[in-house]
Amino acid sequence: MSTKPIIALNADFRPASAEHIALTWLTSGYYDQVSGAKTTKSPGGIPMIVPPLAEEEDLRELLERCDGVVLAGSSLDLDPKRLGLDKHPATKPMATRREDFDRRLARMAVEMRLPILAIGAGMQTVNVICGGTLFQHIPEDIARPIQHRDHVERTLRHIINIVPGTRMDVMYGPGEIRVNSDHHMCVDQLAPHFKVSATAPDGAIEAFESVDDDWFCVGVQWHPESDTAAALDMQVFEIFLEACIDRMTGADTAPATIPFPQKASRKAVAAA
Repeated sequence: MSTKPIIALNADFRPASAEHIALTWLTSGYYDQVSGAKTTKSPGGIPMIVPPLAEEEDLRELLERCDGVVLAGSSLDLDPKRLGLDKHPATKPMATRREDFDRRLARMAVEMRLPILAIGAGMQTVNVICGGTLFQHIPEDIARPIQHRDHVERTLRHIINIVPGTRMDVMYGPGEIRVNSDHHMCVDQLAPHFKVSATAPDGAIEAFESVDDDWFCVGVQWHPESDTAAALDMQVFEIFLEACIDRMTGADTAPATIPFPQKASRKAVAAA
C-alpha cells in the first residue's frame, strides 16, 4: 500500500472552435505542489488529474480511490446567469462543460467528506453548491474596494487579515501576511457549515473553512500553487496533505454526510 495520499485535481477545459481543437490541461503548479509538499506526517501526495468526466458513477468510483481533492482555479469565471445575475462586461464565463463538472466534483467531494482544498474559482464553486452567493464584480459590489486584479502586473499582492484560532492561523501564524491576487469575483453570502478565516482590508472574504474541526475543507481566494506565491503559502498544501494522510489511515473522524440546504435563496437555487 502506498504511503502517499492520492489527490484528485480537476483539469481545465477549452471547447473546440474554428481555430483549435478541444483541449484539457492543468497548470503545473497544482500537481507540483501536491507532490512536493512534504512534512513529518506527509511524504507528499500523488496527483491524479481528472478530466471533465460526463458519467457521474465514473467520477464517484474515481473519488472513492482518492484521499483528497484540490479544486483548481481558473482564469475565467463562473457563469453569472447560473447565479441569478446579469452578466457584467468584465465577466468571462468558463466553458459550460468545465463548470458543470466542477460543480459535480465539488458536490460529490463535499458529500463524501473528502479533505478539500479549493482555490480561486474552486473556492467560489464550493460556496455556491453549498448554498452561498457571490459578488460578481468587486469594484462595483464592495464599498471602498482595494485592488484585487492587475491585468498587466501578475505580482500584485495585498494584505489579508487572518481570523485567530482558524486553520489559516495555524498555516500562516502571526505577523503581516500578503498574498497574490488575481480575481474580480468573490464570496458574498457564505454558505452554511462554513466560517470566514481571512478577509482583505476591504472586507472581501479571502478564505473560509468548515465549522467542523474534524473535516478539512478550506477555500482560499489567492493562489498558493502559482509561481507568484510566497514560500509560506506552501504550508497550505502541507497541512491539506496531512489531513489527507489522516483520511487515508482512518485517523480522521469526519461524519459521512453533510446536509445540503433544502431551501435556499433565489440566487442559490439558480446556481444549484
